[in-house]
Amino acid sequence: MTKPQVLLLGEIDHAHKAWASISEIADVIEPKARSREEFIKECESGAFDKVVATYRTFQSVAITGLIDEALVKILPKSLKFIAHNGAGYDQIDVHACTAHDIRVSNVPTAVDDATADTNMFLILGALRGFNTSMMALRNGHWKGSPPPPLGHDPQGKVLGILGMGGIGRNLKKKAEAFGMTVQYYNRSKLSEELSGGAKYVSFEELLKTSDILSLNLPLNKQTRHIISTKEFEQMKKGVVIINTARGAVMDEAALVVALEKGQVWSCGLDVFEEEPKVHSGLIANPHVMLVPHMGTWTVETQTKMEIWCIDNVRSAIEKGKLMSPVGEQKDM
Repeated sequence: MTKPQVLLLGEIDHAHKAWASISEIADVIEPKARSREEFIKECESGAFDKVVATYRTFQSVAITGLIDEALVKILPKSLKFIAHNGAGYDQIDVHACTAHDIRVSNVPTAVDDATADTNMFLILGALRGFNTSMMALRNGHWKGSPPPPLGHDPQGKVLGILGMGGIGRNLKKKAEAFGMTVQYYNRSKLSEELSGGAKYVSFEELLKTSDILSLNLPLNKQTRHIISTKEFEQMKKGVVIINTARGAVMDEAALVVALEKGQVWSCGLDVFEEEPKVHSGLIANPHVMLVPHMGTWTVETQTKMEIWCIDNVRSAIEKGKLMSPVGEQKDM
């Protein structure tokens, strides 16, 4: 009996044994294309007409471009499952996939610990103002000349979490270990058990009363630039902003202005609007802690993510359904 085909978009860097086991139930193929234009031509040639599922990485966007309506329309009719190796899936137009009867999965909890750890690192670094002296030290100026302003302790500070999903809930536990009080705003209030007792507040109250605001929400049409000039103006003067979600949930140009005015005292960013490009106003500001999208950059987490994604591919082939469908398709 002929095996179904699985299309590998990207690389398997760690879970080689788990990936090799997929060959027992499917024939694995890879594209020859190295650009979106070439990939489209390869699709149109019929090279993927027996592909049932695809495993894709964040980096594979360099080959396919975004999985948008234009691309979804020319994907093979046989393709029913896209297993995405990542928690965020803004590179994929889920509504277009749904319209073409393609199911999409992500890896929702495998990233929680590592991303929340990075989040906490940025909170502490930005709150204490470490970056200025770290830069001065490397340039032979010890703490700096003159020394930087004193930083702030996390104890007793109010952390506002915008988006209380798995990463937000993980961050809450870590922040409380540092003596912080946690409040959150979500699309809907969580149960007491799920929220861990964190206070649920309105979006406006979150902005007005948080000492540190952490962005932990997915990027979509509704959340793009959810934090911009108007929102910064509602915040406490001297607020600290942290973003480990997606760059475009915050207006970077507005953030630069808010930093220059002193409305925002410091910020810690792991994600940017136009990665790998970073706004020059952020680069130039020594009070900003910048990390080049390394929230999940650990051997353990990358391995967990790959295995999770491979398990989604296996489930698609063996059971005809994905193990962890994205939120928009949970009821399908």
